[in-house]
Amino acid sequence: MGAPLKVAVLISGRGSNLQALIDAFGPNAPDGAVKIALVLSNKANALGLERAAKAGLKTEIVDHTAFQSREDFDVAIDREIRAAGAEFVVLAGFMRLLSPQFVTVWKDRLINIHPALLPAFPGLDTHRRALEAGVRFHGATVHFVRQETDTGPIIAQAAVPVLPGDDEAALAARVLQAEHKLYPLALRLVAEGKARVEGERVIIDGASFAEGALLNPVR
Repeated sequence: MGAPLKVAVLISGRGSNLQALIDAFGPNAPDGAVKIALVLSNKANALGLERAAKAGLKTEIVDHTAFQSREDFDVAIDREIRAAGAEFVVLAGFMRLLSPQFVTVWKDRLINIHPALLPAFPGLDTHRRALEAGVRFHGATVHFVRQETDTGPIIAQAAVPVLPGDDEAALAARVLQAEHKLYPLALRLVAEGKARVEGERVIIDGASFAEGALLNPVR
């Protein structure tokens, strides 16, 4: 196995997907495909910072309200990412729109997880909108980031059933369980070179499909 992929994880809140990544790739995890070099938050009170500190990970806070523009904020976070030695950026509940300049600089080295089966239901309130639309399956998507919100080549998706009697909270909880399995899997595929971008599609090494979570609904 080669050197691990050094990643910076960007968060804004409780960090439940961060915790899934820590469990998979943290200092005490057996999987050496990924090294979390930095956990960065735009909010000092983000619970995810406590999760990172408990795991012994390097943390930084860059308060977006201290900057005059989105571009200036992105320059600051880019500086911290590079100073930590990270070569890849993972968005895990980072509630800031990134500037076109940042997305361009980190193109194909920047991924996000979205609580819907993209391209369906981009943006906010995905669970409410899925219920209103009457879909039978909802889920989560891990994708490379492009300038348009919630667009970009899809790495992996997990589907969950929409059950009779579901409300937003119940559906959101089921999707979140799927996210916690999906994000480490997708990041591992990228880190091991099994998922690569060609044009605007991701090509997956055929053997990787045996891992199952790419295709099988999470119940």
